[in-house]
Amino acid sequence: MAGVGSRSSLRGALCRLLLILVVFDFACEACRKVIFHTPSKLEADKMVGRVNLQECLMSADRIQSSDPDFRVLGDGSVYTASAIVLSDEKRSFTIRLSDTKKQTQKEIPVLLEHQKVLRKRHARETVLRRSKRRWAPIPCSMQENSLGPFPLFLQQVQSDAAQNYTVFYSISGRGVDQEPLNLFFIDKDTGNLYCTKPVDREEYDVFDLIAYATTADGYSADLPLPLPIRVEDENDNHPIFTEQIYNFEVPESSRLGTTVGVVCATDRDEPDTMHTRLKYSILEQMPKSPGQFSMHPTSGTITMVSQYLDRETVDKYKLILKVQDMDGQFFGLMTTSTCLITVTDSNDHAPTFLQNAYTVSVEENTYNVEILRLPIQDKDLIKSANWRANFTILKGNENGHFKISTDEKTNEGVLCIVKPLNYEEIPQVVLEIGVNNEAPFTRDVALRATMNRALVTVQVKDQDEGPECSPAAQYVRIKENSAKGTSTNGYKAYDPETKSSTGFRYKKLHDPEEWITIDENSGSIRTSRVLDREAVTPTKDLYNVTVMAIDRDGRSCTGTLVVNLEDVNDNAPEMFQSDVVICKPKMEYTDISAFDPDESIHGPPFKFSLANASPEISRIWSLSTVNDTAARLSYNKNAALDIYYIPITVRDREGQSATKTLTVNLCACTHPSHCARTLKSTGVSLGKWAILAILLGIALLFSVLLTLVCGIVGARKKGFPEDLAQQNLIISNTEAPGDDKVCSANGFTTQTVNNSNHGFCGTMGSGVKNGGLETIEMVKGGHHTLESGRSHHHTLDSCRGGQVEMENARHTYSEWHNFTQPHLCEKLHQYNKNEDHLSSQDYVLTYNYEGRGSPVGSVGCCSEKQEEEGLDFLNNLEAKFTTLAETCTKR
Repeated sequence: MAGVGSRSSLRGALCRLLLILVVFDFACEACRKVIFHTPSKLEADKMVGRVNLQECLMSADRIQSSDPDFRVLGDGSVYTASAIVLSDEKRSFTIRLSDTKKQTQKEIPVLLEHQKVLRKRHARETVLRRSKRRWAPIPCSMQENSLGPFPLFLQQVQSDAAQNYTVFYSISGRGVDQEPLNLFFIDKDTGNLYCTKPVDREEYDVFDLIAYATTADGYSADLPLPLPIRVEDENDNHPIFTEQIYNFEVPESSRLGTTVGVVCATDRDEPDTMHTRLKYSILEQMPKSPGQFSMHPTSGTITMVSQYLDRETVDKYKLILKVQDMDGQFFGLMTTSTCLITVTDSNDHAPTFLQNAYTVSVEENTYNVEILRLPIQDKDLIKSANWRANFTILKGNENGHFKISTDEKTNEGVLCIVKPLNYEEIPQVVLEIGVNNEAPFTRDVALRATMNRALVTVQVKDQDEGPECSPAAQYVRIKENSAKGTSTNGYKAYDPETKSSTGFRYKKLHDPEEWITIDENSGSIRTSRVLDREAVTPTKDLYNVTVMAIDRDGRSCTGTLVVNLEDVNDNAPEMFQSDVVICKPKMEYTDISAFDPDESIHGPPFKFSLANASPEISRIWSLSTVNDTAARLSYNKNAALDIYYIPITVRDREGQSATKTLTVNLCACTHPSHCARTLKSTGVSLGKWAILAILLGIALLFSVLLTLVCGIVGARKKGFPEDLAQQNLIISNTEAPGDDKVCSANGFTTQTVNNSNHGFCGTMGSGVKNGGLETIEMVKGGHHTLESGRSHHHTLDSCRGGQVEMENARHTYSEWHNFTQPHLCEKLHQYNKNEDHLSSQDYVLTYNYEGRGSPVGSVGCCSEKQEEEGLDFLNNLEAKFTTLAETCTKR
């Protein structure tokens, strides 16, 4: 069956071959025959050997095997497609190589021979004793770019196992089964190692191959042998500059030895050998002379060898650079490059004027115009800071008439006049102008060069001009209080050409207070009224009037006439104070001051004195000086409290004086404000309302007395005590607290017919002595009226919660007593309870005077009338009314 399959496959191969021969019309050529020694049994995908396809047909793009049991790879490796048993000692097939583009085809005959085994190995025998085996050879090398012949024998590989077994040699690694493929191969029988083509060391500097020794049955006869193949370098690479064109810059002011730049080159040959030892040099410089630069042979640094570079002469240099390996020997490989060196500008040229002197003319009174351009020359780089000029006016512009600037486009100096010139004052001006650059000069130029200067003569042309008001402000002096129509010199303008002040008309433009009139022809002024310096105070005693001067042609100028008012001592000093308060004994004196509206030369120091004072005033009061404008008024310690009227005379330094009566209130107080109210009240007369109040008070007292008399009579009949009325009207001009009372549990006491203790509502009021005046203060009910009192029949028993019979007492008490007692008892009864509405002993207490007014109002029978009328003046009814009250309240 195997033979039949072989024949059928052979026929298929022949048919395909005939088809190819029909398509490609070319003759097949046979290449060198290849013999492989193989075992009798070959497993599937087992490598049989390798064929050198490149040697037969290098351009082959199609590879075919005539035997389907074998397949051929692109690198020439032959593998079994399936397991094969060699029945005969030999078996052959053909490898066909085709180049479809060139229509070429070649065949490589392949012969498989059965390997004869010299000695059979027992199955239990140890296959290899590797510790006793050694490989040969030693590591080898090959020359880069070798010229052959190829295949080039490199060395022979041998194994000690070849003495006892039939050993087949094979190799792997880069150059065999890795890129580059098929560069090396080994004779499997002899162990000879070959190279098939030249090698570039820069691409592959070493090949690390591994050699194998195997027996016919596939067992390794020895350990794999590392087989490095080193490629010996050949000087086949030129050194190369890192850049084709180098660009460097160097300032023209650079000194000898200045580094311009550094160049660099590389060489692909083996490092640290003569092949990569480079040497730099300059082949050519353009322009050629003089030589400005040198180059370090090993570092490639370019430096200056000239003392001075001039950009204005040569601004760019071109160098041809060379680098050569083999340390620059003549047989070394070399490469060139270009270096462009640009000389940058330095400020080594000072700007200079094209002329040393200029002359220009200008009309007087002209300003803000250009009058001259000053061109300069500068060899430095145009439009740079080394070229741009700065102009300065060194002399002749002390009054600031001129200004000079730089034209950015032309670099010229532009001279302008910014302030008008007056021909009559300055007919000619000579300016000295200097020029520098924006950038500072280099050190060498700064040492040897100075600022370039030019003189500019400015001729001022005369013009026929109008009047000139100069100075702009003219001063005149007028004494105050001068009579109306007083004349004095006015504003004067003049002709700048003739210096004359005649022929002008004058006109007043502005006079704030209309103080003066002006003569149209002469310009003199007259006062239009009496001038009072103190009536209208000008600024710093100066009064400004604006005047216009007009010539015959209508040309005019404007000036200011400043009128200075001379002060006259027409005002006497005046005291600030008119009345003062002195608290005795806290204040021992008071200070008084005065002022004078006149100028200081007519004013202080002031002299204070008592004017025609009475002997009593002179005895009590005295004056002493405090400063130029103030005096101290002191009193005698024995002075009585009273109001004093003291006439005081104040004189200025020139004797101008004035007398003023000072009202002094000498009061017993702690602060002057406490006596101010008393001082005002002493001068108040008793008006009609006061008289009415006195009459009402008298009527009230008579009604109280009548009530008391009725009460006493009724008490005698009913058994009431005689002093019951004393509980309603008590002495009120005492400053001490009320009499101590023994209070019951409900907090108040009173007396009954049987002299038993009943509750009473405390004191109604208290007298307070304030400032020597006695007043009576009534406690006023807040919201109870007489009618409301009548509707509630409260008795003494109801106040204390007792059950004493009081029917007869109701008819004997007055309406006033019936109204006040129940309400006061009810109030005290409520106030004598704490928050829990329980009786307390610390709510109703003895008290002193706590000030005027009461939050609960009055409880008097006349409360409604007092609220309707403003009767606050009853507090000041003097001592007579107090005496009447004391008489009425005596027992």
